Amino acid sequence: MQQDAGKSTHAQLKSVVERIERLEEEKKALAGDIKDVYAEAKANGFDTKALRKVVQLRKQDMTERREEEAILATYMAALGMLEKE
Repeated sequence: MQQDAGKSTHAQLKSVVERIERLEEEKKALAGDIKDVYAEAKANGFDTKALRKVVQLRKQDMTERREEEAILATYMAALGMLEKE
């Protein structure tokens, strides 16, 4: 009985490790695809740094993004970094 439990645990562990390895390979492939899309965007004249920021901002909740923007504006104003109207 004990030996059967050990084999089952071994099989589960092996399965988990193999799934993680497959997912890591998929992640690597996706990262390559994303890199290719940014390269294509750059070749078409887009600013990839700005695109990365837009993608990051779109992931945020609207409220969270507005809070972050308000804090940033406050700090920039305190440092004299904003144009005076």
